[in-house]
Amino acid sequence: MPPTPLTTDATSPGSLITQDGQIQWGDILLGPGTDYEIADSGPTGWADLPVLDSGDVLRPDQHGAWPGAMWAQARTVTAPVWLLPRRPEQAAAVAREFRAATAVHSGEQWLAVRLHGETLACRARVNQRVIPHDRMFVTRGIAKATVQWICADPRRLSVGPPHSQSTGLPVVADGGLVWPAGLNWPLDWGKSGGSTGQLTVHNAGDAPTSPVIEFQGPVDRPTLTRRSDDLRLEYGIRLTESERLTIDVNAGTVVSNGTQSRVNTATAGSAPEQLFQLEPGETQLRFSCAPGAPVDPRAAVTVTWRDAHW
Repeated sequence: MPPTPLTTDATSPGSLITQDGQIQWGDILLGPGTDYEIADSGPTGWADLPVLDSGDVLRPDQHGAWPGAMWAQARTVTAPVWLLPRRPEQAAAVAREFRAATAVHSGEQWLAVRLHGETLACRARVNQRVIPHDRMFVTRGIAKATVQWICADPRRLSVGPPHSQSTGLPVVADGGLVWPAGLNWPLDWGKSGGSTGQLTVHNAGDAPTSPVIEFQGPVDRPTLTRRSDDLRLEYGIRLTESERLTIDVNAGTVVSNGTQSRVNTATAGSAPEQLFQLEPGETQLRFSCAPGAPVDPRAAVTVTWRDAHW
């Protein structure tokens, strides 16, 4: 029988944490104030750089190599945990809860750690668990267990509600304005009217983050462009007022109204979805549609993301 996938809450990692040194794994809380104290040596692998794969290519005719891309492998986090029932008769229940929380599952859930007021979280799975049945455990129910998690995506993400920015299509098409003769300067520009199609998102971490992008119709050939390098996501589809096209950059999925895959509608000039990441700091984006298509004020794009840290 295959492992049972977990149903997880993707919106509130670390919601049970109340003080420094605590670790939340799914619905169980470890650390100060719980039956599961973290040993003095603390968790390992949480703030370390994961192992890196290098795309360097050795030079055949001279010293050194041509530098290539650096890609992080999965993050491995290990924590020594004391099982500390308040009374010996509670030992079985404490151990049973810990075993249930660290059982084998194929699905990921949130692993969150708070240190010095900062809580970060990764999606993870339990990779190993050790509970020694030594004399101390047999007589008093106390054991120094070890649990190890594998975080397939090694980036540690901010907790709480994710950030979100939205914009509509530009009300004035690109290409500038035609100036009539006889204008008297300075001009009265009046008030700004309508959307510019531009938005600026800010990733406050130190690692690239993978956003979720949602196009809302009506719009013909929705396009989102990263202005720093003109990398774009573009889909040859006409969305009606009731249609939404959702792109999960991390998963590489393109779904219409939450059900039907539309990844096949990507145009030839559209980048692979998983490359459309938000680098640390500010990223400027531009929302547009097919040239000459009508601009409907109800059309919009929403970018949702979490700050990412190594």
